Amino acid sequence: MKMLEERKEEMIKIRRFLHENPELSFKEEKTAQYIIDFYKGKDVEVKTEVGNGQGIIVTIKGGKPGKTIGLRADFDALPIVEETDLPFKSKNEGVMHACGHDAHTAYLLVLADCLIQLKESLSGTIKIIHQHAEEVPPGGAKSIVESGELNDLDNIFGIHVLPMGPAGQVGYRGGYVMAGRSFFKLGIQGTGGHGSSPHLANDAVVAGAHFVTAVQTVISRRLNPFDMGVITIGSFDGKGTFNVIRDRVELEGDIRYMTVETQKLIDEEVHRVASGIEVEFGVKCELTYTADYPPLYNDPEVTEMVKASLESMNEPEIKEVKEYPMMSSSEDFSYYAEKIPGFFFYIGCTPKGVEKPYFNHHPKFDIDEDALLVAAKSVAQVVCSYYEID
Repeated sequence: MKMLEERKEEMIKIRRFLHENPELSFKEEKTAQYIIDFYKGKDVEVKTEVGNGQGIIVTIKGGKPGKTIGLRADFDALPIVEETDLPFKSKNEGVMHACGHDAHTAYLLVLADCLIQLKESLSGTIKIIHQHAEEVPPGGAKSIVESGELNDLDNIFGIHVLPMGPAGQVGYRGGYVMAGRSFFKLGIQGTGGHGSSPHLANDAVVAGAHFVTAVQTVISRRLNPFDMGVITIGSFDGKGTFNVIRDRVELEGDIRYMTVETQKLIDEEVHRVASGIEVEFGVKCELTYTADYPPLYNDPEVTEMVKASLESMNEPEIKEVKEYPMMSSSEDFSYYAEKIPGFFFYIGCTPKGVEKPYFNHHPKFDIDEDALLVAAKSVAQVVCSYYEID
């Protein structure tokens, strides 16, 4: 903890450099090289280009044998034009660290370096997972899991900065904590014609409009009222001329759910509605349906262990350990947690003096940089309690 305190300014410096130089998912070559350069000359094994992109795994082998855990941070940015007045705002127009991945990488780099220096006191192995492409499906986590490089992990841990509380607040939840996400694209092919002769055409717009209404009954009439599910039609491409009947429209939608069972039910019902539209309107439906990220599940036993550990901390930066509600946003950490008992928790980061902070993915998103040390100390506490280090 003392080492981390002494390197707080270094965390901030790294975070600001990364914030100033963001890169999009699957294009993070310079960011990956920055991370690789950080570990040069250190007594660790570094594997690069893990998975389907720029994934990096750094293995810290302890002085004695024992369990193996993973600590993960993501490092990609978003296609957003930054609207903050920060002196270190993005230099890459149209690209911004609007989700806090710059903070995740900064704290974990410094924490990893401290653990490297203290590794002889570890009874086990720690794998530092610097993950690319969290923001864009299929994401980086799934491919890193499939690489087999994490097959030896006993548990895995990760954090996310969230402006749901001030720096010093640590949020947790057991069981299902974040929603899964699916994407669909529906092409409806009818027969074009003139507005004066609808009987000679087969209007794809009308069929599409019916689909928009009908698919909402999946949530209202097929889903258990106690389960969470959302279907959003975010795009309806049917633009044409006012007196011409469109022969084709294309729709795109976003689906959220909190359990695997709900995911399967919504999948089946959306396909059923599309098939019904074909029969009812005599059109052809081409449905592409992709399950992007599964729901994120925190292992209850690991959750209780970490919760107790965090609550026992006697560090001035950790002011509150609070249970957070379930969230309908998604996170590809869920791919790790599907295979490895894990725990993903939250670090409050509301900027000082701000009552209504901009949330993640907003062009004016910012954090209280005190959250970096909170993140580092919280994860360090998890490591120390896991390996029973005083």
